[in-house]
Amino acid sequence: MQITIAVIIPCYRVKAQVLGVLARIGSEVGRIYVVDDACPERSGDHVRDHCTDPRVVVLRNAENQGVGGAVMAGYAAALAAGADVLVKIDGDGQMDPALIARFVRPIAEGRADYTKGNRFYDLTHIRRMPPARLAGNAVLSFMAKLSTGYWNLFDPTNGFTAIHAKVLRRVPFDKLSRRYFFETDMLFRLSIVRAVVKDVPMDASYGDETSSLRIGRVAGEFMAKHVRNFVKRIAYSYFLRDMTVGSLELVFGTALLAFGVVFGARHWWLSVSTGVAAPLGTIMLAALPTLVGLQLLLAFVGFDVSNVPRQPIHDELPD
Repeated sequence: MQITIAVIIPCYRVKAQVLGVLARIGSEVGRIYVVDDACPERSGDHVRDHCTDPRVVVLRNAENQGVGGAVMAGYAAALAAGADVLVKIDGDGQMDPALIARFVRPIAEGRADYTKGNRFYDLTHIRRMPPARLAGNAVLSFMAKLSTGYWNLFDPTNGFTAIHAKVLRRVPFDKLSRRYFFETDMLFRLSIVRAVVKDVPMDASYGDETSSLRIGRVAGEFMAKHVRNFVKRIAYSYFLRDMTVGSLELVFGTALLAFGVVFGARHWWLSVSTGVAAPLGTIMLAALPTLVGLQLLLAFVGFDVSNVPRQPIHDELPD
C-alpha cells in the first residue's frame, strides 16, 4: 500500500540553514510544510523566494506560538491534505533528512504508531553532544519516563518524529503544550490513547546554531508539568479506564507507607521530647507498614514498566 508522507518544518531564526535542509529531503516525501512562526528573519519569505521545490508549502503564524504551535499548524494542513504519515524535523540542520525513511518504516510496517529520534544509542557520538545538553537530557528523560509511562524510551525532547495520521487525529491539539514541553506532552497524550512509540537511533550535528532552550529557565515549568501529567496518567490508566493489580499495589502501598512514616515520625519526636525510648512494639508498628508499603510501590513500578503499550492502534482506528 502506497502511503503519503508529509514533512513539517517549524522555522524560527533558521534562515541560514533551512534551504539546505529542504534540499536534502528525498523523493519519498510528497509534501513539505515550512511553518514561519513569526520569525524575525522572515524565514518563510526566504524559502518562498529561493526554493523552487514544488512540494514546499509555506505557512505563517501571525504570532509566535513556539515549536508546538508551529508544528500543530503544519499538522493541521497535512491532515487536511490527506497525508498518511507526518514527519517533523527542525530547520536548523541538526537532523539529517536522509533518515526520514527510517522513521517512517516502523509505522508503514505496522510496528509503531509514532517514532522519535534517540541520540544516545551510539555511545561514540554522545561525546559530541555539549555537556549541558547531555546532563539535562538525562534528567528530562527520567522525568519523562515517570510522567508518560514510556519506560522504553530515551531522549524525550528529540524533535525528529513521525506519526500516523489516524493516531494524530486522536490527540487533542487544544490541550498540547505549545512551547518547549511540546514533544514530552505529545508522549503523554499518546500514552493516554495507548499508542506504540519506538525510538529510532540517530546522530545529531552541532554547529554554530544556538539553542533557545535554557534548562535553568524552564526547569520549574517542566517539573510542574511532569507532576501534572504523572498524576493524570495514573488516574486515567489505573482508576478511570481500568482497575488492575497495579491499582491495588499503588493504593495499599501508598497508604501503608504514609501510615508507617507518619506514625514512626510522631513517636520518634515523642521519644526525643520526653527522653523515653519507644517500645519495641511501637518501632515494629512503624517499620513493618513502611517496608511493606515500599515493597508494594516497587511492585507497582515493575507493573507500570511492563504495561508499556506494545500493540499498535492505527490499524484499528477508523479513517
